Amino acid sequence: MLKVVKNSPFLCDICNKTFTHQGNLTVHKRIHATQKPFHCEICGRMFAQKGDLATHRRTHTGEKPYRCDICGKSFSVNGALTRHKRIHTGDKPFHCDTCGKSFPESGQLARHKRTHTGEKPYRCNICGASFSRNHHVKIHESIHTGEKPYRCEICGKSFSEAPKLVLHKRIHTGEKPYQCDICGESFAQKHYVASHKYVHSGEKLNHCEICGKSFAQKQYLKNHLRVHTGKKPFRCEICGRSFARSCNVNKHKRIHTGEKPYRCDVCGRSFSESGNLTIHKRIHMREKPYY
Repeated sequence: MLKVVKNSPFLCDICNKTFTHQGNLTVHKRIHATQKPFHCEICGRMFAQKGDLATHRRTHTGEKPYRCDICGKSFSVNGALTRHKRIHTGDKPFHCDTCGKSFPESGQLARHKRTHTGEKPYRCNICGASFSRNHHVKIHESIHTGEKPYRCEICGKSFSEAPKLVLHKRIHTGEKPYQCDICGESFAQKHYVASHKYVHSGEKLNHCEICGKSFAQKQYLKNHLRVHTGKKPFRCEICGRSFARSCNVNKHKRIHTGEKPYRCDVCGRSFSESGNLTIHKRIHMREKPYY
């Protein structure tokens, strides 16, 4: 049976897109003309379509009329509810035509595709460095501005990103929310679990072309290659000393700051490195591992 295609007589003379109704064409043309006749009476922001204004108003009113019938969570726009429901259904309708990986949102697929193309469309307007994601630019720009708005209320250390503060706080709390489902060992960060699991599998797929040494993770190989190249990309902005790994420069900075984030819960003594705290605790445990 032949499918009847409806006639679309209303043509946009700028981009050639066609519409079945004159009103739809009129609304569409505002994209090209940047005409925004609908104004928010609260903040003054302007919109091309009446529906967009209605959606925007909910940011002021807090209204969330779209409710998930599975968990009860509410949303201000229907599209957000649709995306949320995929958490429950496991639906991943957006597929990468390069590697076949699937995603629940089109934006996630677009970001993923840049891992294949190497595209970095977001540019720092200060130094010109390019990034694949917009929020990476904002994080990077804090290097230039020195802005660190997220402050730890326990030790006073500040961070440029909220997630870094969350991770940092686990040093004080000892929280390790991520657990290995094979042996039960817990970790402070999710990617540590993935790294740890290679202990069980013994799999090492990343090989050094110079010496042949193999590694479980690509990042481990990247760190190892600096042994051969002598590259030290992580620099202390206080004294200028450079390091091959970011964790080493972070440890080094504590010499300047005097920070000692690792605290003994028995006697209260603090240390700049977790390893030193572990050694110290043996005093209380009367543990003597070395003979």
